[in-house]
Amino acid sequence: MFERDQKRYNDYPTYFRTLFGERVQKLSIDGGFTCPNRDGSKGIGGCSFCNNDSFNPDYCRAVEGITRQIEEGIRFFGHKYNKQKYLAYFQVYSNTYAPLEVLKQRYEEALAHPMIAGLVIGTRPDTVNDEVLDYLELLAREYYVCVEYGVESVNDEVLQRVNRGHGFAASERAIRGTAGRGIAIGAHLIFGLPGESRESMLEGAVRLCELPIQVLKLHQLQIVKDTRMAEEYAENPSAFQLYTQEEYLDFVVEVIERIRPDVYLERFVNQSPPEYLIAPKWGIKNFEFTAKLDKRLRELDTWQGKER
Repeated sequence: MFERDQKRYNDYPTYFRTLFGERVQKLSIDGGFTCPNRDGSKGIGGCSFCNNDSFNPDYCRAVEGITRQIEEGIRFFGHKYNKQKYLAYFQVYSNTYAPLEVLKQRYEEALAHPMIAGLVIGTRPDTVNDEVLDYLELLAREYYVCVEYGVESVNDEVLQRVNRGHGFAASERAIRGTAGRGIAIGAHLIFGLPGESRESMLEGAVRLCELPIQVLKLHQLQIVKDTRMAEEYAENPSAFQLYTQEEYLDFVVEVIERIRPDVYLERFVNQSPPEYLIAPKWGIKNFEFTAKLDKRLRELDTWQGKER
């Protein structure tokens, strides 16, 4: 049924190459935004697992300005690949959390760069509204535009425990409100948040993929320095059930088997820099984990959507 090197799931990088006709690289951009559970409108301190510095590349700093960040990012990646397109990835904090005029200025500065082919906008589902989506719908007529929603879990008790500041209903509303506008919709889940069972996570992934999303990003819970969760872990590590690499691999296989077969899978793991990471310390890069996953799927003769 499958060729030896054929992916047994919908691989997002391959989709990108088909869409653009060449390799596409995301450039992380710090647009200088914040979050409603940091500035006091919904809470303070942010999500208990979050330290943005742990996934921000060195070139990505708001003080540098958007155009400067793009140029630095292109220099960073340009020596690895001779020819490729770039997407401005507004990644840090909630990138729709500002007045529309501010959003327009920052998005359009990025799109004005001749090497930028579109936008990926990471945000919380409770910081979008029809005014913003109407504007993004207009942009999507000329550029690739993806809104990537941080869902993290569909379990409201878990979301409350990690100080998320919204429930799953907010994600459902945002995703349905974005659908049908020509905007690609991505969603992000973290597996292993405290208080969430294996079955809850599995059912949550299936439930999320029943919504009109096109892209799903996954990663394991990591305990990162300078977060509230790091303090909780130090006080009571037994309250956390952190995955071993093999346990997580088995779980991701089960998720892939159960979710909608046409959802594109962009990422399965994340590895925080060693200077930030407390646990679990797998010592594996993303591409290495993906190779293990591909091998496991072949060995089990299984594929995306098989058990639906």
